[in-house]
Amino acid sequence: MSDDRSPRLALPLLQPGQAQKETDHNEALAMLEIAAQAGVNAVGVDAPPADPAPGECWIVGPAPTGDWTGHADAIAGWTAGGWRFVSPLPGMAAWSIADSLPARYLAGGWRLGEIHATRLMVGGVQIVGARRAAIPDPTGGAIVDGEARDTLRTVLLTLREHGLTA
Repeated sequence: MSDDRSPRLALPLLQPGQAQKETDHNEALAMLEIAAQAGVNAVGVDAPPADPAPGECWIVGPAPTGDWTGHADAIAGWTAGGWRFVSPLPGMAAWSIADSLPARYLAGGWRLGEIHATRLMVGGVQIVGARRAAIPDPTGGAIVDGEARDTLRTVLLTLREHGLTA
């Protein structure tokens, strides 16, 4: 760890005997405000907006231009002192206001609207778990009921389309 920056968010740290400590303290608070419980106007934007309001943030796209050059994938926040950038860490999340979806930084990039889990619980009851083997289509039998088989095929097709079975 550097003696002048925090290891995760690179927030400026106060130093013993430092003059004008309020400058570093205020800078750290501005960066923390961008990173903590992040809400962004949009994800993957390459050009800074023309007239941002203080407190507005964006997730910078892969080919940034203008004041955002060199800050791909960062969370860019506009403050009274200009642009501040927070580099993402694996697992970092932000809410995209434009999309009404979560964005999470995984495997070196932002993933919009993806939820990664091993199971889905609602009211303490597992609703969806890991995908299991495919359910075979109905075949054979002594009595052929075409309508019942068509219904079962439709149910199986729907389950497959929703990714609930292979």
